[in-house]
Amino acid sequence: MVSKRGIWLAVVFIALLAGSAGATEKWLPLPPASIAQWYKPHNERQVWLHTMFSLRREMQAVAEYAAADEPALARQWTERFSEHYLKIAEMVPEWRDELDYQWLERLRSAAQAGDREAVALALRKLGQGCKSCHREYRAVTALLYRTPDFGKIQIKKSPGGPTVPYAEAMEELSTLVNRIKIATDDNREQLALASLQQLRHRLDDLGTSCADCHKDPASRERYLGKLTNEALQDLERGLKQGDKKLAGRSLGSAAVYACARCHAVHRTPYDMRDRLLP
Repeated sequence: MVSKRGIWLAVVFIALLAGSAGATEKWLPLPPASIAQWYKPHNERQVWLHTMFSLRREMQAVAEYAAADEPALARQWTERFSEHYLKIAEMVPEWRDELDYQWLERLRSAAQAGDREAVALALRKLGQGCKSCHREYRAVTALLYRTPDFGKIQIKKSPGGPTVPYAEAMEELSTLVNRIKIATDDNREQLALASLQQLRHRLDDLGTSCADCHKDPASRERYLGKLTNEALQDLERGLKQGDKKLAGRSLGSAAVYACARCHAVHRTPYDMRDRLLP
């Protein structure tokens, strides 16, 4: 079953492919450019993201302490929430007028008075503003500022080869996979085996590059680990034995493990990010 998020991404991507600025603006309004300073690489920490986490946590604390009739703690967390809520206007001045100062003041007054119902109402009203902004900007902001920029990655080709841009490395991987398939169909075993050897080198190069972001070994294992290696071994065996069925099946499995899995995570968000940027 296709998820709601998957449907949303498909609709957005179709809108982007329409090609006109008007279509993009209609379907996907962009956040103010000033928000970029609160994300990497402009900032060492994901400050905007952590501010949002703080606001959500503080709203929960206020609601729970007010409901539990602990007014002192409710007031304490209300002040923490107020500080971060007002910080939004400093961080992104373009959104200053979007803040609901009236309901913020009513929340503070209700917390001071220990009025649980008034606190709940104020939180609900403020939460509506949060949800409205999230509906409009959260997904596209994540695409713009939390999707890796593969365009800046350089990959060192081994053994002793040059450093090439990421896109060029991806193109070579695709070319090698197709060359193996073509050579297999045309009974050109030596070309297929030589291309397989190149493919192994290029996948090793890719794994070294991926390790710059994926520090844990589990990530490399999922894409370039046991399953991929076994598929490549079966591919080599099929080529040497002239078993086209085994070779084709193994090549397809390796492409799923090493290529399709990674593309499912990274490619669509990156392509959309690339289309959104000026």
